[in-house]
Amino acid sequence: MLSPFYSLPRRHKQFIAVGADFVLLLFAFWSALVLRFETVSPDLNTYGWQMVAAPLLAIPIFVRLGLYRAVIRFMEDRVVFVVAGGVTLSVLLLAAGMALTHTIGLSRGVLGIYWLLASVYVGASRFLARSYFLRAERGLRTRKRVAIYGAGQAGTQLSYALRAGREYLPVAFFDDDLAVQKGEVAGLQVHSPADLPSVLAAQEFDELLLAIPSATRARRAEIIEQLEGLHCKVKLIPGIADIVNGHVAVDAIREVEIEDLLGRDTVAPDSQLLGHCVTGKVVLVSGAGGSIGSELCRQILPLYPSRLVLMDLSEFALYSIEQELLGMCVRLDVKVELVPLLGSVMHQHRVELAMQGFGVQTVYHAAAYKHVPLVEHNPIEGIRNNAIGTRRMAEAAIAAGVETFVLISTDKAVRPTNVMGASKRLAELVLQALARKGGKTRFCMVRFGNVLGSSGSVVPLFRKQIAAGGPITLTHSEITRYFMTIPEAAQLVIQAGSMGQGGEVFVLDMGKPIKIIDLARRMVHLSGLEIRDELHPEGDIAIEIVGLRPGEKLYEELLIGENVEGTSHPLIMRAYEHELSWGVLTERFLQLDEACRAFDFDKVLGILRLMVHEYAPATHGDDDLLWREMAKPASQSAAVH
Repeated sequence: MLSPFYSLPRRHKQFIAVGADFVLLLFAFWSALVLRFETVSPDLNTYGWQMVAAPLLAIPIFVRLGLYRAVIRFMEDRVVFVVAGGVTLSVLLLAAGMALTHTIGLSRGVLGIYWLLASVYVGASRFLARSYFLRAERGLRTRKRVAIYGAGQAGTQLSYALRAGREYLPVAFFDDDLAVQKGEVAGLQVHSPADLPSVLAAQEFDELLLAIPSATRARRAEIIEQLEGLHCKVKLIPGIADIVNGHVAVDAIREVEIEDLLGRDTVAPDSQLLGHCVTGKVVLVSGAGGSIGSELCRQILPLYPSRLVLMDLSEFALYSIEQELLGMCVRLDVKVELVPLLGSVMHQHRVELAMQGFGVQTVYHAAAYKHVPLVEHNPIEGIRNNAIGTRRMAEAAIAAGVETFVLISTDKAVRPTNVMGASKRLAELVLQALARKGGKTRFCMVRFGNVLGSSGSVVPLFRKQIAAGGPITLTHSEITRYFMTIPEAAQLVIQAGSMGQGGEVFVLDMGKPIKIIDLARRMVHLSGLEIRDELHPEGDIAIEIVGLRPGEKLYEELLIGENVEGTSHPLIMRAYEHELSWGVLTERFLQLDEACRAFDFDKVLGILRLMVHEYAPATHGDDDLLWREMAKPASQSAAVH
């Protein structure tokens, strides 16, 4: 149990420290007299006033030097110099006072011994008090006991910050540097990473905090992989740059994210490509409130567009991104006019008027229905929004004289087995055909895989399931996906859009695909838990295979064919794929639109297959009957029942 001293107000603690120093300084002067005259009964008649004057001179100097502002638990070694300096000044003043009063019979040796003893007594009292409080804290189990991996500057700052809080208590350091191992940093022992299993087995800490913000992503992923087998909860602290810039606090601790496991370092963006279609231009982002659209807005704002038009069908999403961007404008001191536009991509005339009225020059078309099972259960709405809506947006852009139109596509458009992927591939075909027609508007498409943290991402779902005690639901044990962070994807989209000459499909390098079951296991282990399976029947979290969802593929691809070439950016490739002429597309789009209006699911699916040659829908069994029933007009549906 901690001392009642902890609960005292700060001012009371300072008064206690002043009182303790007064007694210690009196004792130091008395000790100096005892040592100098070799008697326990020194002549206090001669030295009495100097004995009282010594602390009265020293304490105001200590106050001025800030000795009493320091928190004893977090006191640094430089306190030695503060104490020594304060004592030295007080002794000089005392000597001056003795000289001015012409005091006779005084020994200069007394002042020398007093200087040494006062420095030792006051300084040692601080370190003894710090040691006592730190030991008392270590015995307190109400705070989470944590170890810190990384005994450098970031780790040291983190340990001090955590001690000041009430949630975490640092108890040990681990570091790869042999020079600091078996030593002490900030009052904590530094262990070798090889000792992690034994220290963890001794239950000396509950969590491990990774404090190596300057390490590359690849190095961080390597360390996390080594820690995975410990079944210890691992968390990370932010980068030093984020701390210095004020984006986060030094003690802002977060969970290990999938981007920390990717092991792929980002490539620095090309500033010319970033600003080419944005700086000084009027930019419109459709789907601005979505995961990709909102990140595009965040990346676009610091590039100084003259105006940023935010378009979204969701009132709440539009309001949220507008408020966030207004805050960014103030924080970054960026003067950009923000225009929130509530509306649907299906309203071509309204969109055209808005583009003309606001003078839009660049469009990033991110609005789409992306959730595969939902679109599979609502195929007509998915096709109308993703394909017909893209056509109407593109034709509105042409009529309004927009310079650049960039479509945000998906890897699911490659040999699609679901309506969502087929509708996005159809949207690509529309822009390719419009580009071949020629005109002022330059069209291009950017295709990439899953982005981390998006509304449909598996990572938040797994985290919720782990927090709830499981099970983790997985559609198939062999399912793999490409992953990229949302900021990285948005940045590459902006750069790719600047490269297009017209009609290109740009493909982002997503790195290596990740097996989702491996991802699930790593997330469980890094949460400090164990997988429950045949080998570990007493484990914490089970993984259940529930079967592929409607339209879901085991493996995603980024290219339909092999006709691909590199670009000036190492992570952006240019693909050349099958196209349809505008005449053929126009005729079939009329048929598709009519079938959608009539809710004729069979006809819609048939036309979609004709237009997207690579579309190979999966067999859905009973679900097919459900969709057909849902697709019928209300009168027919009622007649059946």
